[in-house]
Amino acid sequence: MAERTSHTSAAILTLVSEIATVDQLVRARLQKALPKGMELSHFTVLNHLSVSAAERTPAQLSRSFNVTKAAMTNTLAKLEAAGSVHVRPDWDDGRRKFVAISPAGKRALEHATSSLEPILAEITSDLGADEVKLVLPVLRKLRTRLSEG
Repeated sequence: MAERTSHTSAAILTLVSEIATVDQLVRARLQKALPKGMELSHFTVLNHLSVSAAERTPAQLSRSFNVTKAAMTNTLAKLEAAGSVHVRPDWDDGRRKFVAISPAGKRALEHATSSLEPILAEITSDLGADEVKLVLPVLRKLRTRLSEG
């Protein structure tokens, strides 16, 4: 039984190591391909706001991306300065703000997405669409489990 646990632990450690390495490699490739001045954090926040199509608070965004409120505030300040998001006060609670993607942010997201398409197509071509679809449920399950604490 101890040997089985040892093999399982080794497999999990290998999985975590592979995920961390893939994360580093993907981030570097995507960041390099993004339009000048856009950071990967900007792209992911704009994409999140675009997909959700609803306003979010900075606190909600920081939880979604598992970053500190200060880090999210910094990212949102840069996006707001670029005109990519609108930040408005909560009319019911002056301490809170709401964030939404702006039309300029949607255009910036479209431009960034088109600059990433060759990389995404290359990855899909190398792996095959079926393998990509096969690994997604496992990664989602792992993400969900880890986000629960």
